[in-house]
Amino acid sequence: MNQRARREAQGRRGEALAALYLRFKGWRILAQRLKTPRGEIDLIARRGRTVIFVEVKWRSSAELLDDAIDPYRLRRVSAAAEAVVHRYVRPGDLVRIDVLLLAPWRFPRHLENALAA
Repeated sequence: MNQRARREAQGRRGEALAALYLRFKGWRILAQRLKTPRGEIDLIARRGRTVIFVEVKWRSSAELLDDAIDPYRLRRVSAAAEAVVHRYVRPGDLVRIDVLLLAPWRFPRHLENALAA
């Protein structure tokens, strides 16, 4: 297996773990790996009146997570969310962009409303 395929497999496992983590926190997963004309959204989830568009980052160590997300990636997720928000959000819902940072043997770091930070 080449490096790219190995990273892709790790990313998919990370997304599956992130979805499981969100389910345990009471979120209902609405979509996974949703491709839009503006990019891909890793997860879309709902809990009550809140819908989150989630970017998942998996790294081989916790130290590498600090640089895993940047304003460019957040803007890309936001643009992709704008393309499909009408499918998942009802009037009165709160919408936000969240980030889940995952590394082996570490508890997930959930950055809520990461775009506002």
